[in-house]
Amino acid sequence: MVPLLMTRPLAAAKRFAASLPAEALAGLQVIYTPLMEIQPVQAPVRTQGIKGVIFTSANGVEAASRETTVRLPAYCVGERTAQTAAVLGWQAEVLGQCAEELTAALLQKRPEAPLLHLRGAHARGAIAQLLTDGGLPCGEQIVYDQVLLPLTEGAQAALAAQNGVIVPLFSPRTARHFANLCGDASHLHLIALSEAVAEPLKGLNYKAFRVSKAPDAPAMAEAVLDAAAQLSRLEGRGRAE
Repeated sequence: MVPLLMTRPLAAAKRFAASLPAEALAGLQVIYTPLMEIQPVQAPVRTQGIKGVIFTSANGVEAASRETTVRLPAYCVGERTAQTAAVLGWQAEVLGQCAEELTAALLQKRPEAPLLHLRGAHARGAIAQLLTDGGLPCGEQIVYDQVLLPLTEGAQAALAAQNGVIVPLFSPRTARHFANLCGDASHLHLIALSEAVAEPLKGLNYKAFRVSKAPDAPAMAEAVLDAAAQLSRLEGRGRAE
């Protein structure tokens, strides 16, 4: 079986693995090693006077929704974030697949303001500042933290075995953390969600490396399946020889 190292927070990692076809999963050894834990800040959301909110992750939606009963128009990055917001009562709308796309769409759309970006402690894109500079007032509030975790014993054993391991990485911070932890990467098949995620990995002596065709889960799943098929072929060839 081909090891698949899942570094996302556990719920997201299990959701991703469950999205893979059953026949593909049968050939994978899924190893969960969350390198980040989501911890809600547990502080009231400052919605007074706010006309709309921005969510760049489902984690932000869930954390904010526990801290306020107010439900406003919610401008979201990605389908999953918007779906989570809609289920929890927000008037959700997808405006792009990344922070840059959302910022550009909001500056064009010009919704009623001020807006409030409800985000994690570690975020990219400076959305609130860019919108404000563009004439669309926007504040921000941290509603959750992303605490880094060590590799599990199972993950360390898989990495030490020096066999082919598939490692999909979904955020620049997690990628940087993994690069610091993984040691010899010469047997790793790394998959990055985007160029920003890829950047911290480029110094590793990896076996194979690819960037997802799109910054979303379906494209990442496709890349994982391609890597698994490649490794399975190599394993089969090795046994035949």
